[in-house]
Amino acid sequence: MSHDGTTAPDAGVSFVMPVLNERAYLEHAVASVLAQELSVPAELVLALGPSSDGTTELAHRLAAADDRIRIVDNPAAHIPVGLNAAIRASRYATVIRVDAHSELSPGYAARALATLDRSGAANVGGVMHAEGRSPFQRAVARLYNSPVGLGGGAYHGSAVESEAESAYLGVMRREVLDEVGLFDESIRRGEDWELNLRIRQAGHRVWFDPALSVTYWPRESWIRLARQFHATGAWRGELVRRFGRSNGLRYFAPPALVLLVVAAVVVGVLQLTGVLTGVASLVASAVVHLPLIAYAILVCAVALGARGCTVRERLWTLLVLPTMHLSWGLGFLRGVLRGAGDTVDASRLGTRNTPLP
Repeated sequence: MSHDGTTAPDAGVSFVMPVLNERAYLEHAVASVLAQELSVPAELVLALGPSSDGTTELAHRLAAADDRIRIVDNPAAHIPVGLNAAIRASRYATVIRVDAHSELSPGYAARALATLDRSGAANVGGVMHAEGRSPFQRAVARLYNSPVGLGGGAYHGSAVESEAESAYLGVMRREVLDEVGLFDESIRRGEDWELNLRIRQAGHRVWFDPALSVTYWPRESWIRLARQFHATGAWRGELVRRFGRSNGLRYFAPPALVLLVVAAVVVGVLQLTGVLTGVASLVASAVVHLPLIAYAILVCAVALGARGCTVRERLWTLLVLPTMHLSWGLGFLRGVLRGAGDTVDASRLGTRNTPLP
């Protein structure tokens, strides 16, 4: 079926999934897609990057076992490039984005189609519900599900159905995607926010439905988490350079924390060297140290206040929460000052994952 604007796509659903080094998660993600019960035809298009962990072989085995699965190449390994390749190769009128690091809940697609029709929106998304296996991953997941961890976007736990700024993953009308020009391939992270901005600017609505749930599996190690958040922050900074105040105020909290830490170090050095003394020293300490003390208390409160968590999960929380904020904030400042450039999420490259049970 042609998508050149002269022929409408067929009625049905095209799931699109960029894939790179996801051997541990791919089979479960694919199974959650194929298990969706729909009254219309469906397909799953995998945009396959150059993986090094056996993902490529697994993807081809899955495609050989089910003719609903198709594969397109994504040699650049960039998410928006892969998404666009999969969308262009798709056949149906509704496009559902799926992450290889996630699993759709039963009934997700049918509910999303009903919400898309009922709301009249161009894009519909739901709740990203993070889960973990190890103490570290469970600590990360709990912070993903908390407004303290990721800033309180609707898809991190809101229970109110409404119009939204963006949508997690997204269930999208193909005709609108063609109208606004698909994903911007120059944006490596935050491509969904930028696409939804163009959708809204074109006069369409983006809709949040809390009844839609997707299970997300966070990164499995501290260094991979730090790399992921640094890259995400850098691209948010790039988006601020490009779109200015279209970005919400919550995005500026992590870089403010980074600047406070830098200011505290500078004040401490000046105090130790005797350059800063007396009333000026007291005022400077109050300005930079008191907010950091309050932040440290917040981190401890989040770690100690977690219900049903093991001691190891609480200890990991003490490290994970500042890691999220500071890594993201450092990346953001870099993106604002110099642009994101060729920054990529290095946590996805050359990984060795343990398969899910």
